[in-house]
Amino acid sequence: MSSSVKLLDPAFQGAGQKPGIEIWRIENFQAVPLPKSNYGEFYMGDSYIVLQTTPGKGGSNLYDIHFWIGKDTSQDEALTAAIKTVELDAVLGGRAVQHRELQGHESDKFLSYFKPCIIPLEGGIASGFKKPEEEEYEARLYVCRGKRVVKLKQVPFARSSLNHDDVFILDTRNKIYQFNGVNSNIQERAKALEVVQFLKEKYHDGTCSVAIVEDGELYTRSNSGEFWVLLGGFAPLNKKTTGEDDVIPETTPTKLYSITDGEMKPVEGELSKGLLGNNKCYLLDCGAEVFVWVGRVTQVEVRKAASRVAEDFVTGENRAKTARITRVIQGYENNSFKSKFDSWPEGSTAPGGEEVKGKGKGKVAAFLKQQGVGAKGTIKSVQVVEEVPALLEDGGKMEVWYINDGAKLPLPEADFGKFYSGDCYIVLYSYHSGERKEDYFLCCWIGKDSIEEDQKTAYQLATKISNSYKGRPVQGRVFEGKEPPQFITLFQPMVVLKGGLSAGYKKSIADKGLTDETNKADRVALFRISGTSTHNNKVLQVDAVATSLNSAECFLLKSGSSIYLWHGNQSTRKQEQLAAKVAAFLEPGVALKRAREGKESNTFWLALGGKKSYTSEIESSETIRDPHLFTFSLNKKGKFEVEEVYNFSQDDLLTEDILILDTRAEVFVWVGQCVNVKEKENVFKIGQEYIDRASSLDGLSPKVPLYKVTEGNEPCFFTTFFSWDPNRATVYGNSYQKKLALLFGPSQVAELESMLPKLEKTTGNQGAPTQRASALAALTSAFNKSPSKSPPPEKTTANQGGPTQRASALAALTNAFKSATRKSSTLERSPSNQSGSTQRAAALAALAASFNPSAETKTSAPKPVRSNPGGSQRAAAIAALSAVLTAEKKKQSPDVSPSISTSGTPAVTSPPTDADSSEVNPSEADDSVGVAKTNKEDLSEANPSGADDSQEVAKTNKED
Repeated sequence: MSSSVKLLDPAFQGAGQKPGIEIWRIENFQAVPLPKSNYGEFYMGDSYIVLQTTPGKGGSNLYDIHFWIGKDTSQDEALTAAIKTVELDAVLGGRAVQHRELQGHESDKFLSYFKPCIIPLEGGIASGFKKPEEEEYEARLYVCRGKRVVKLKQVPFARSSLNHDDVFILDTRNKIYQFNGVNSNIQERAKALEVVQFLKEKYHDGTCSVAIVEDGELYTRSNSGEFWVLLGGFAPLNKKTTGEDDVIPETTPTKLYSITDGEMKPVEGELSKGLLGNNKCYLLDCGAEVFVWVGRVTQVEVRKAASRVAEDFVTGENRAKTARITRVIQGYENNSFKSKFDSWPEGSTAPGGEEVKGKGKGKVAAFLKQQGVGAKGTIKSVQVVEEVPALLEDGGKMEVWYINDGAKLPLPEADFGKFYSGDCYIVLYSYHSGERKEDYFLCCWIGKDSIEEDQKTAYQLATKISNSYKGRPVQGRVFEGKEPPQFITLFQPMVVLKGGLSAGYKKSIADKGLTDETNKADRVALFRISGTSTHNNKVLQVDAVATSLNSAECFLLKSGSSIYLWHGNQSTRKQEQLAAKVAAFLEPGVALKRAREGKESNTFWLALGGKKSYTSEIESSETIRDPHLFTFSLNKKGKFEVEEVYNFSQDDLLTEDILILDTRAEVFVWVGQCVNVKEKENVFKIGQEYIDRASSLDGLSPKVPLYKVTEGNEPCFFTTFFSWDPNRATVYGNSYQKKLALLFGPSQVAELESMLPKLEKTTGNQGAPTQRASALAALTSAFNKSPSKSPPPEKTTANQGGPTQRASALAALTNAFKSATRKSSTLERSPSNQSGSTQRAAALAALAASFNPSAETKTSAPKPVRSNPGGSQRAAAIAALSAVLTAEKKKQSPDVSPSISTSGTPAVTSPPTDADSSEVNPSEADDSVGVAKTNKEDLSEANPSGADDSQEVAKTNKED
């Protein structure tokens, strides 16, 4: 052990004592703490170690160590980071999960620490670097990918970097542009807005302007014009190409290898937890991710060697640049690792595991003491006192039904709070939550002895009730013995009785030849009073025998016309008061006889069948909540899989998705407003699939409460796990529109709602956005030469073959118009839409005429733009075309979201009204004149083939 002591870096002393992030940079092969002011800045030429400390169950801490490798870092520095990570883990007790993070391929967990994104910087400690504020501000173009965590990548500053499928951010000195590819993901657009806001605050002191540019917008719009000028002019975009950084490794069938003396050997047999020995290290190859599993009794040097073997393995498999390497320690495996196994039995360990575990802790403690590192917080567990959970507002209206013969029968109000184990119940609680309208808590309570038919009936009828309230109620399934605090609080008291009232239950008991234990007046009954607060004080009928007693609790004994209150010597005054309340609830008007432990009468013991020994141990029923948020999917084999959303927030609840929140005490299935109807119908099936999976892998109770929560109707016991802003739930639209309204002002909500991108959801129109965007790009390129500031190669490309290029532009535009005509032919048959074809034909005619200028414009010296008929004619053509496309968008719901230009609070532009759709937009006409002015040289040139182009267009569009 002494040799390992010398290897540990003193920079790690005291690490991991407090929750949060700590970062070290590798400098001259040593770990140097990074100032907190520099957290989130990663230089491409450096390597870093990031420690995330999270409070765990029972008060102990959980650790994740990430070593980040910049693309320009040296191999020696990268290796040093890996070795230092193992040393840091030793200081933390040898139980951290370790992750190798490669620039551009970081894990979602790592990126979640630095929301909304990280922006790797040029340079490093070895090559020298400047602070961004010390450099002359240089415009940068980024591609932005990711729905919840963003992977931001700088791409070459050129038009050729753009495509129709991604979202791009152009960051200039005075303005930030977001370019939304016409086929880009709505959720990625929304996340990109967060990045834009981040760039504005971090690098522009919150003062620069912001503009949204939609793929396919006319060049003549001011924001679009500025954007395209910066990139060398408006032209057709290339198809998306897949680069090395875009390749995602496939998930392959898992293979397990043991690691001995630096060599890997395949482990035969079906993958199971029992194959893992606690004195060895193993490598689990999953393709996209490689795990190194470390037994608890392995030495530090063995663990370092295993990490080197993993590095060599991914290099040999040509996965060094993409595959993630994660190292887990026995007993602290993460969900991602355990999910690779069909089951992960809780509590079972490799032979000798428990014995070694205890010795291992002693060794670690002695080692830390020798190092002078405090073990507080890493070895000892602190008893955690659970806080009172969020409860529903009182004073609401209660309705309760029990299930009998396939129907729900109302329960008398006097019996509210009495639940029989053989029955199923439906509870509807209506209440007011703050300033919101009336809210609803709808729950099925399932007795442990109830029959399956009654359970199905309860679920079906509860769903009908929910539908009658338009799906607004929080709908839950609660099982006997697992009642959540919100449910218990509604009933004061809540009493669970033996037996049942359902005809189905009674028939089931008779068929099995069992005795019906339903409580009757002439029977002896014993009730246990548990809990000390309104959220946990539940009463349970137990077997009427002396062995059921407990010195730490109070009991009620009903025998004939008498009722006894027995309180143990360790019970509390609150329990005694609750027992008296329950006695009045069960037997109103009956005098209560008190029996203190040790002073019971013979009659008391006789009713219990005689005096016998009983326990005095205090049972803890409190559940420590540990919330985790998940997305879900089905793999190619139809297996249910989940992916965790790390460091989650309200922003991660995307309106198009269904998410699962597991707190260990309950499971919520959250449903966004934009989820389709079929998926909404399967919410409880999804929740049950998750519970079944988590039960086998993570020890979750199969009877955990399950809730369906819809967006905009989240209850307090759900929102308590977030930093919740209730105003966000009032914003409607898709994820992108919601984010626009939240960042740029709620006043734009009405305009956003009127511009929902329905065409993107329609299979038949998927090609239209790209087609129109290409047509517009071709048209503008034909009209305008590239600005003089554009790169020479692009300028040459943009101006070669003028006549041919213009003909191509007209043909592309014609196809786009014809496509739109076919898809909207039904609409245009109506009187209100008969002008559509005429309007398009007029636009095409104006366009053709502009391509065939009169001889009067052929002058050697350029004339002023305002007196130039050719320029005016082209401006009119563009304006007419703009009006047509705007009208098309309005009739068929726009393919793109509104554009925004902001120098403080941006405004969302709304589509033109019907009155304006057939007229020339003056502002666009002015912009067109400006474009013509910029391209004086083009305006003075003749187009000898213009007539032919026009005739071709007229011929092609004869039908229109």
